[in-house]
Amino acid sequence: MTSKDLINSVIELQKQYENNLPPVDSWSPELSGDIDIRIDREGRWFHEGDPIERRTLVTLFSSILKREGDDHFLVTPVEKWRIKVDVAPFLITALRVEGEPPSQALIFETNVGNEVLLSAANPLRMVMSGAGESLPIVMVRNGLEALLSRSVFYEMANNWAQNDEERYFVESAGEYFWLND
Repeated sequence: MTSKDLINSVIELQKQYENNLPPVDSWSPELSGDIDIRIDREGRWFHEGDPIERRTLVTLFSSILKREGDDHFLVTPVEKWRIKVDVAPFLITALRVEGEPPSQALIFETNVGNEVLLSAANPLRMVMSGAGESLPIVMVRNGLEALLSRSVFYEMANNWAQNDEERYFVESAGEYFWLND
């Protein structure tokens, strides 16, 4: 199997996974209100200040997440509840590197077990936090993003390259993702 075959198979698996999710983008109920659910910077879910410990419940909730503008919602065909998200609803907890540049593929795993191929469809960008910290964010699906954990970010540093202008980047699925714009 070539690296290009691997990239195509990961893209296909990602599409199959997304096709098995509830069609939240086609659901447009009226806002039901705000619910005291918060996702912290580490991807941990809380209800009324208490952690939601059951992974199956977190996975279920993550499957009905929807983003509109800067707001995040839990959506069903008849209900829409706004929740709070500190940074991003998902956390990247693992990195797998397949192949070598220029056919390299960086495959991330989220805290709820989704695999995401770093690609044009799922780009990486650096975002400045309110505290002046540069945060690595990757698109997971439909406007929903994931923060790379510190350990994954440092692991990814093994794959950084530098151009003549001293700009750092990673390469995945034939795309370049700049780390210091």
